[in-house]
Amino acid sequence: MNHCDPQTGRTFALFRLAAGRAIFLSFVLSGVLSAVLPASAQNSFSERPVPILTGNAGYFTNVEDGHTVLSPTVNPVLLVPMGDHWLIEGRGEFEGDFERPDGGGPFGGTVDKELNYLQADYIANPHLTVTVGRFLTPFGMYNERLYPIWIRSLPEEPLIFPIATGSSDGLMFRGGFSLNAKANLNYSTYFSAGTENRVLEADRLVGGRLGFFFPGPRIEVGTSWQKSLQEERANAFGFHFAWQPAAVPLNLRSEYARSNLGSGYWIAGAYRLSQLPFWQRAMRHTEVVLRAQQFFAGEDLNNEEAEEYELPDSNARQADFGLNYYLRDGMKVTSSFGRQFSPDEDANLWTVGIAYRFALPLGNLGAQ
Repeated sequence: MNHCDPQTGRTFALFRLAAGRAIFLSFVLSGVLSAVLPASAQNSFSERPVPILTGNAGYFTNVEDGHTVLSPTVNPVLLVPMGDHWLIEGRGEFEGDFERPDGGGPFGGTVDKELNYLQADYIANPHLTVTVGRFLTPFGMYNERLYPIWIRSLPEEPLIFPIATGSSDGLMFRGGFSLNAKANLNYSTYFSAGTENRVLEADRLVGGRLGFFFPGPRIEVGTSWQKSLQEERANAFGFHFAWQPAAVPLNLRSEYARSNLGSGYWIAGAYRLSQLPFWQRAMRHTEVVLRAQQFFAGEDLNNEEAEEYELPDSNARQADFGLNYYLRDGMKVTSSFGRQFSPDEDANLWTVGIAYRFALPLGNLGAQ
């Protein structure tokens, strides 16, 4: 677990090259769009929206039963507003997976490159946004809200995360409105076309999500549904719950998902230690996390599909403990320990790393 091992130099060089290319391409695209946008601005008294390059970068060391994997990652996000109703946005993912060969020697591996989403959003009114392109599949809450490494409380995704999530190519309608003074409703519905293109790979799907938020107790509950329009034409269902009590700095979240590949749940609580009466300067930056989760393999899940979807190939239970320290807004040091129990083999999982969020406006902010 030595981050400064001199044999990893070639690994870091490869990753920096891949990450640099990603950021360079984002700047080139943003520069072209920045040159076009001012020509469409007509109101000299309104604020001029500018493109923004944001996202996150991180470096993690994962150890599973003594086997070490180095995982640097960069997720650049490009936001290009076009007037009052249009937004172009996209996110790429560059993640390294470097490990020592069995016979010893320097770390080596590859950098996986993915296009998570590239979409055009039309804000029709305060209650409806129409999205076309490649978007994150709105199933549950983890995929859209908690996936970025600077947001998630634990470095590793839940066991059930691959069920019915990922990216879709097609059309989505989403929005929300107030039902009354005590309840708000949010919704998403979508259609995805199937494609086997390496960059735009997606399944042919239809689905939706419905959620209710109660601002008084600060609770959200929701349900998701997805129907595959290819192969087995299987259904997937999900439920999610989130609670942020006003009296204590606690985030309590949970999800359940079920499909032909399997089912399971996770429940996690993240507590900021700011209310402790000692070492307050350090405690207000410290967060402890506990998560319990379980996965039940489906009858249709075989070893090949388990590997493809990155799911356990058999029933599994896991308990995780995490400790985060926020150096400042947008930068944190994170660590976790997990113990997984399965019929095949029990395993310890250790992770330590650092995550950073960046935001760079690509233009001059202010009134025209």
